[in-house]
Amino acid sequence: MFGGLQFGLLLACIVLFVPMVMAGWHLSRNKMLFFSGALFISLAVCVHLTPYFPSVSDFVTSVQSVVIFDNRDDSCINLVNEVVWDMKPMREELLVAEPDAVAFEKNWGWSKSWKVMACEFQKLGKGDISDLLNGSWVVVAGDSQSRLVVQSLLGLVLNSERMESIKGDLFRRHSDYGIVVEEMGMKLDFVWAPYVANLSNLMMGFKQNRSYPDVLVMGAGLWHMLHFTNASSYGVDLKSLMGTVSVRSPHLFWLGMPMLINGMLNTEEKREKLSDEMWHAYDKVLRDSRLLHRYGGPCLLLDIQSLSWNCGPRCTVDGMHYDGAVYEAAVQILLNALLIESHQKLIT
Repeated sequence: MFGGLQFGLLLACIVLFVPMVMAGWHLSRNKMLFFSGALFISLAVCVHLTPYFPSVSDFVTSVQSVVIFDNRDDSCINLVNEVVWDMKPMREELLVAEPDAVAFEKNWGWSKSWKVMACEFQKLGKGDISDLLNGSWVVVAGDSQSRLVVQSLLGLVLNSERMESIKGDLFRRHSDYGIVVEEMGMKLDFVWAPYVANLSNLMMGFKQNRSYPDVLVMGAGLWHMLHFTNASSYGVDLKSLMGTVSVRSPHLFWLGMPMLINGMLNTEEKREKLSDEMWHAYDKVLRDSRLLHRYGGPCLLLDIQSLSWNCGPRCTVDGMHYDGAVYEAAVQILLNALLIESHQKLIT
């Protein structure tokens, strides 16, 4: 006794081949008619066979169930760092609430140029971030700049009470930190890695464990500049890192170094070694390493230099670490880049 699948196949063969044989008799008289008829019959058979093959049915259903595909291209990725600032003196009531804040309101947004506006970048809220990073493993590795990025990301998904409760552990000097945000199923790890060599070791660890994060943000340079002050050596380390970077992490980001305001640096050693000339030498080596996406590499730049430069001296108290608004902007840039790379778009 024939099963449903066998019976369907038998009917399909009858429907397909009997008319084709009959039409073939007239092939010499009208080839176009024959091939058009054969194509129509083949498509009809495929439609009727779809219910008998669950994998085909599932594929069709999955395509129909996608919420939104984003058709923004690589040009938008290259524009995602185009941020502008609106600086205003902070109101008195805000100064009372935030006595340690630099005394200016820092409002930022994406450039109003038509190219940037066409990309429809937007600031994501907690619900949007929960949807985007749901079930993800995010790793942020580097020095204190990276730690400030972690603080800004967590500030967008945790309430103020929980943020206060974790600050002691998050800012424990020269240490790693990890947290699971259960509401969105996101695991976030900060790895203290102030040198590029530390980042290479981290990448090797991922490879050995055959376990890679969904999102990896990394960056290092300031410690090397301070303690080695040798751009060529930094370049060698970057090339070694390049050899360990795996495409198994689908979303790779490089956290750039901030603008350094020499006169505001808090030690004589920093003012001597972290000069503008040395900063630009390190930046050139980074560009030449081809680690960055804009130069053909795997990592999209989170341009802290541009963000801190445009925010300016009013956004820092020590010439190196900037107000939280700078790192919040970096996180929003990262999130918008993730939307583009994963071909998603928010419904507004």
